[in-house]
Amino acid sequence: MNEHLFFQRALSPWMNEEGPDSDIVLSSRIRLARNMRKYPFPTVFTNEEAMQIVQLFERLFSQKSFDRIGSFFLLKMNELQSIEKRVLVEKHLISPHLAEDCTFGACLLSEQEEASIMINEEDHIRIQCLFAGFQLKEALKMANALDDWIEQHIDYAFDEKYGYLTSCPTNVGTGLRASVMMHLPGLVLTQQMNQLIPAINQLGLVVRGTYGEGSEALGNIFQISNQITLGKSEEDIVEDLTGVVRQLIEQERMSREALVKTSNIQLEDKVYRSYGVLTNSRIIGSKEAAQCLSDVRLGIDLGYITNVPKTILTELMILTQPGFLQKYAGGALRPQERDVRRASLIRERLHQWK
Repeated sequence: MNEHLFFQRALSPWMNEEGPDSDIVLSSRIRLARNMRKYPFPTVFTNEEAMQIVQLFERLFSQKSFDRIGSFFLLKMNELQSIEKRVLVEKHLISPHLAEDCTFGACLLSEQEEASIMINEEDHIRIQCLFAGFQLKEALKMANALDDWIEQHIDYAFDEKYGYLTSCPTNVGTGLRASVMMHLPGLVLTQQMNQLIPAINQLGLVVRGTYGEGSEALGNIFQISNQITLGKSEEDIVEDLTGVVRQLIEQERMSREALVKTSNIQLEDKVYRSYGVLTNSRIIGSKEAAQCLSDVRLGIDLGYITNVPKTILTELMILTQPGFLQKYAGGALRPQERDVRRASLIRERLHQWK
């Protein structure tokens, strides 16, 4: 495989799959934080120790192929251009912290991009598995299989009382972060989302934007994840999150049905106005594009628009981010240049389906 594909394709191959409840749940993710007993944590290790850890994983995975996943490809942060790192962040394959602050960090990526292992981020190892739709348990199964294989070769920092030891106390215990990416325009349009967020937080879960902590929920896309990692098993954490997500799915569907019943013509008008903006604009900012794409995806799910694939929201939300726009342009772009290129790219993509 040519490693440049990681930076050229907006949609990871797994995103093309039709997962359960994919009209509302865009993706499911499991992330496990782990550290090695023999090395200081990344907050205090030396550059030399960081390079040793990368070399260790390079050797460990060089000849390994997994049944479900295949082979992994190592990408070193200090060998990537800043735009390439930004592209990986926009595809949710690495964190902003690894891209911006970890000179001697690296990432192991599977060919289909459903699995990635960040090295020398906040912890020595962060295993991440991504599935289309609502498939938390399947993602956990894959992550645990990778974790078990790595543990056969590496002595983890583990305490009988506290569990897996991590750089941040909020990850101690299972080291597990389970999350789902949800498209919730119905709850936003019916003004229920602002009431639901505090209630979700009281259950030990957190609601964030598209790119995690501190990010905005562009295009009505919200990330729901667990906060508690200590005192519960991995299965219990996933089960708790699953219960809340199922309730949100039900409430989102009810909200969409109510909108169709009470405001059908207004909703259809909103969808087609956004479709018109996307297919005709010559300049469009990222926030406006995200909102219009959300409206169009809602229109697809409700059957108003039948000639555009569902994946258009995910594809264009990623493809029109600054990293991808500049990667395709072959260099840095000023903000207005990005807005022009974003509009052009969206028009080209949507005209394919006319």
